[in-house]
Order: sequence, then structure tokens, then C-alpha cells
Amino acid sequence: MDARPFGIARMAIFLFLPVFAGVPAVAAPYRTPNFAVTAPTPALAKEIGDAAEIWRRKLSIEWIGNEMPQWSRPCPIRAQVAPGMGAGGATTFVFDHGHVFGWKMDIQGSRERVLDSVLPHEVTHTILACYFRQPVPRWADEGACTTVEHPSEIAKQERLLIKFLKSGKGISFSQMFAMKEYPPEVLPLYSQGHSLTQFLLERRGKPAFLAFLTDGMRDENWARAVRTHYGHENLYALQTVWLDWVKQGRPRLQLETTPGALAAASHVQPTSAGSDGETFASISAPATSQAVAAVSPNGDGGPPAAADVTPITAGKSVYAAGLSKTGDALRDASRDPGTIKR
Repeated sequence: MDARPFGIARMAIFLFLPVFAGVPAVAAPYRTPNFAVTAPTPALAKEIGDAAEIWRRKLSIEWIGNEMPQWSRPCPIRAQVAPGMGAGGATTFVFDHGHVFGWKMDIQGSRERVLDSVLPHEVTHTILACYFRQPVPRWADEGACTTVEHPSEIAKQERLLIKFLKSGKGISFSQMFAMKEYPPEVLPLYSQGHSLTQFLLERRGKPAFLAFLTDGMRDENWARAVRTHYGHENLYALQTVWLDWVKQGRPRLQLETTPGALAAASHVQPTSAGSDGETFASISAPATSQAVAAVSPNGDGGPPAAADVTPITAGKSVYAAGLSKTGDALRDASRDPGTIKR
């Protein structure tokens, strides 16, 4: 498939810029078992390649319980690194008949943000692709990838979420779960997707979250999946409990390990005001939101013989096409999320 928006869980904070043209690159990329890195200096290429391998191993163990097998061909990483540079990334790959291959990653930002946020975010996209072997709902894909970013970047997403909820830009769960592609206004999806993912992970952990997604993606019956794995009658009930958690200031949750704890969590009575005393607007689907055709599954390594393949991009900014109109607003948003204008 085409491209999947770019590291955009960070979009209000990590600015996508049309870079890489005329970027200095090392003559021979630094190679690791799974990555081939081109960067402004050989030292940076080595640092990024070694970090990518560390993140790949660490995050695959955290998410799926074991290290992923080595890819048949290394994923090229093209990096631009400079102090103060807007951070982001795009990871492309091809799905075909349960296989995934053709990895390619573009990343940019300051050295610190590339190493502690962009790389883990983009690597998590590859882990989820290799685990599910099919398209992951947008909110969950970007939500999960954002949870591994640096705390300073996560805090920006949390501030954005409150702004969106207070201004009536929250997305109903019935619509958010149905989205196969990014809506025209993507920032609410990113901040809300991250928040819901964090909420579910704190409640039941990563194995339960992955099982929930696997169940729901089988037939898109998310009401059954949320009832089976989290004890809520439907998506609206989950939305109500999540929103109440947000209003309470997102307190840390104890891991639910018994049916009784799960049942109690599903009957939380909602409050009417945020932690600062302000009431959130009702969550409704934005009039401009739309769901587009889904991307396809993934696999394990080398390209299959079949010619009918579908390239996709994980985490590529949807603002790329309209950057001339939104670049200044996003630049402002990286300093103050409240200044975003479309």
C-alpha cells in the first residue's frame, strides 16, 4: 500500500520537514545484522545502527516475549541529525501473503530525540507488523509506538489530548476503532490513541492488549473483543471509563489480574469535570473524519514469489502533502500545541 503517516504520534511535537535533499551522507552505510544506516557522519551512523539493534531486541522481547528473527535483508535507515531539528520518521515495508519485506526507514531530529524517541517509535512499527501480519488499527498502532518515546514527548501528547477534549475534538470510539487510515485532522487521533493504549496497557498489560487487538481484527467485532478482554459491554462503555480516567488526571492503575478487579473497573462512575475543574466537551466524531481502505498484513523476511505486493508506510506524516499550508502551524505547535490551525 501506499504510505502510512509518519511518526505522527509525535506530529504536534515532531515536525515533518521535506528534508534529505542535499543531505551529506557517508559513502558506505554502517551495517548491522538488521540495519544499514546512512547518516551525516560515520560515528552517527554507527551510533544509530547499534541503537536500532538494541531497541529491536529490547522492544520485541517486551511486546512479544522473544527477540524477532533476523531479517533476510537489512532495513536501510537514512538519517538526518542536527541540533534543534524537528523530529520524525517514516518506516516503509511491503505486505504480501503473510510476508513482510522491503523495509526502509527515514528518520530525522536532534541526536537525542532520534535515539530516544524516533528510533524506538519506528522500530515498534516493525515489531507490530511482524507480529500481526495484517494492518493494525491506526489508533492502536501509533498509540503503542508512542508509549516507547521519551517521557518529555509523551507529556506533550498528554497536554494535546486535554486541549482536544476541551475543544470538542475528541473522536468517538465507534469511529476511532473503525478507522483504517488517518483522518484529515490527525492530531486528535494520535493523542487519543496513545492515551487509550496507555490506559489498556496499565490495566491488563501487553499480552492482553495484543490478544484484544488480534480478536477484534478477526472480524471487526470490537464490542465482543472489548467485552471479552476488558469486561465492558461495548465501545461506548469503554469510552466512558477511559474518559473518566483522563478527567481524574490519568492516575497510575494497578494491573488487573482477577475477574473481580476487571468487573469492578468496568463499572466506574464517570465524573463531569477534569482534574483542573474544567468540563470536557462531549466526544463526537469530527465531521471531516473519514475511514480509508486498510493496509495489508506482514510476514517474516524475504520477498515471496508472488508479484501482487502492497507497499505501506508506518508512521509517515500525513502533513507531507500539505506542508506548504501547515508547516508554520506545526512549527508553532512544537512550542505550543494550542496554536495548531488547519
